Amino acid sequence: MNGGPSGFNNAPVTRPFIVASAIFTVFSGIQGRAHKLGLSYQDVYQKANFWKIVESAFAFSSTPELMFGLYMLYYFRVFERQIGSNKYSVFILFSSITSILCEVLALALLKDTSLKFTPGPYGLIFASFIPFYLDIPVSTKIRVFGVQFSDKSFIYLAGLQLLLSSWKRSIFPGICGFVAGSLYRLNFFYIRKAKFPEFISSFFVRLSWPSIGSMPATYTRNVMGSLPSRAVRPVEPNYPAPVPSTPEPSEASIATLVSMGFDRSSARQALIRGRNDVNAATNILLESQSQ
Repeated sequence: MNGGPSGFNNAPVTRPFIVASAIFTVFSGIQGRAHKLGLSYQDVYQKANFWKIVESAFAFSSTPELMFGLYMLYYFRVFERQIGSNKYSVFILFSSITSILCEVLALALLKDTSLKFTPGPYGLIFASFIPFYLDIPVSTKIRVFGVQFSDKSFIYLAGLQLLLSSWKRSIFPGICGFVAGSLYRLNFFYIRKAKFPEFISSFFVRLSWPSIGSMPATYTRNVMGSLPSRAVRPVEPNYPAPVPSTPEPSEASIATLVSMGFDRSSARQALIRGRNDVNAATNILLESQSQ
């Protein structure tokens, strides 16, 4: 199962977040500080080490956690394509801050000086499981040794592996992520209507470089418009000129929209209206949902 088109097409916020998480993890590992990351009672209430709080929100403590975490962050870029980069930036900020506050509250209630939570963007990852469960439909089902699996099962298994990777140390951050995702879903403080100023969201767009194999539609139209036109045979005056019809949408384009959570029939109609442009069809579907 994938999150739509490969690469970071229409996901300019996800790219720098994944890169930042990888860089923080690598540098903390090189400096031998990976085992020191993670929130503890001393860091929050005795030393007030706020930089460690920020660093622990990005860096994973081990290579397996990094692999599973980055894979899920990469998959969940589908939500940025669904709601747009601006609102997805709000979702990242809200889920991260809410989960950190939840962890701080848990440390205050437990008062266990030996407990240190596992570092990493657990808040964003497990908050994303709320819309993943509610909004992403199952497209295929398979049965293995009498047990039924769906195309969503691997994502759930990867999340379970990350949640139980360090037992109590990782379960609490995961639960805090679920809480953050639930509050966002419930539109706490009308957070789902919040947006950043356009200059902030456009900053991430400028950070992103085009993915291999993809070109903007405007670029394609400019290139096509610069090509010399071929001679056209004159049309008989007694007959109207034939009107070109939009070709049937490809299965790959329909599958891309279906993987984003849209109905197959609606996806096909949107592709026809958008002249088989996936980006245009996505905008048509999102506009129809907001009406």
